[in-house]
Amino acid sequence: MKMARVILFTGQMDAMSKFYGEVLGLKQVTNEKGWREFEAGGARIALHSGPASPGRKGPKIVFHAEDVPAMREKLVGRGAKFGEARQGDVFCLCDGKDPDGNPVQLSDR
Repeated sequence: MKMARVILFTGQMDAMSKFYGEVLGLKQVTNEKGWREFEAGGARIALHSGPASPGRKGPKIVFHAEDVPAMREKLVGRGAKFGEARQGDVFCLCDGKDPDGNPVQLSDR
């Protein structure tokens, strides 16, 4: 697997977008309601509308999987903790946690 993106939750979408886009110089590649992504080398930094909680809740590390349900089953078989895969209109995802409780996600997006 390869890391696809790190999601940062923010209540300051415009300020965060300016920081990652203009200040750091990353190319913005999506602009959806409540969601913006920036190219950051081999992965992306995604900004997601929601309460930020630095120091209490870490960023979510997202791994790309062509077939989320199949990858979920494979990883659960190895001892990973994941909830059920959820298919939306545009993409499929599945949330889990690492042994320390940090959020991880599988996504075909």
